[in-house]
Amino acid sequence: MRPTVHDIAAEAGVSLATVDRVMNARPGVREKTRVRVEQAIEKLGYVRDVAAANLAKGRIYPFTFILPKNDNAFMAELRQAVVEANEQGRVERTRIAIVDVPAFDAEALASALDAAGADEPAGIALVAIEAEPVRAAVARLKEAGIPVVTLVSDLEGSERDHYAGVDNPAAGRTAASLLGRFLGDRRGTIGVLAGSLSVRDHQNRFSGFSEVMATQFPQFEILPPMEGRDDAAIAERLVGEALAAHPDMIGIYSLGAGNRGLIAALQQARDAGREIVTIAHELSAHSRAALESGLFDAVLNQDAGHEVRSAIRVLKARADGTPVIAAQERIRIDIFIRDNLP
Repeated sequence: MRPTVHDIAAEAGVSLATVDRVMNARPGVREKTRVRVEQAIEKLGYVRDVAAANLAKGRIYPFTFILPKNDNAFMAELRQAVVEANEQGRVERTRIAIVDVPAFDAEALASALDAAGADEPAGIALVAIEAEPVRAAVARLKEAGIPVVTLVSDLEGSERDHYAGVDNPAAGRTAASLLGRFLGDRRGTIGVLAGSLSVRDHQNRFSGFSEVMATQFPQFEILPPMEGRDDAAIAERLVGEALAAHPDMIGIYSLGAGNRGLIAALQQARDAGREIVTIAHELSAHSRAALESGLFDAVLNQDAGHEVRSAIRVLKARADGTPVIAAQERIRIDIFIRDNLP
């Protein structure tokens, strides 16, 4: 049976109130008494259940999630997952504020981080941008003792506490393996559509993709990435121009959003008699339809709800000073083709 505070009080010969004052570092306890209580805790092997203590006290965890606002189906799904988590606040003892910032705007994100930190929340989660102003803002939050979790896109080498998202280099490598195998013995060029290479997840996916294509499928020429800013109109224009400029283009890897524009360009290519093997990310209504019609060959997906729940668990653990269970927070990469759609 696990020792309790009653056991500590009996072992040290003090009251429960004294044990509580020692455990919570409150004044009003003589040094000799404090030492006796601490010795009793060590002797009995008492481990405090922080979660239970917070539940008993009715503690509420105020968290802030800073999310990019744009026309991106996955980010809309992520935002909805945060809204649903906030609706469970009474059960989870959380209160979540959502702050929207323009996508790919590092200065706006850094300002939002500073403003959120001024409210002294129990933790902050953000979709990171790889930029020095963001890195500096995260460092200021950590200096103030506020836990920080990056969500979907990491900020490697920063002082953040945890990253809640998939292994993006592995996602890029997986996309390359699929594309190379689907193309088989064909020869030609490969287009790459990114949202922005200012975000780490897109950088890492492209890096992993390029690595495998160079080592396992060197017969293909990889074109420089197009940056569609997760905007359907921009993506459609860029892909259409690339297809016109490269009549030997036989494959596309879409490593970000903007899939509606990509789909429109692929449909135009199909109408002109061209079939382009395409690997994309995130299973939205549009990418599902593209899989069903054969415009997409495979979609790599991440569970937005799992990522949000993981971020909340980690922020709670950091706020309480308790360990994070690494296996529980591992976000898997799902691979969907037309034949295994859920």
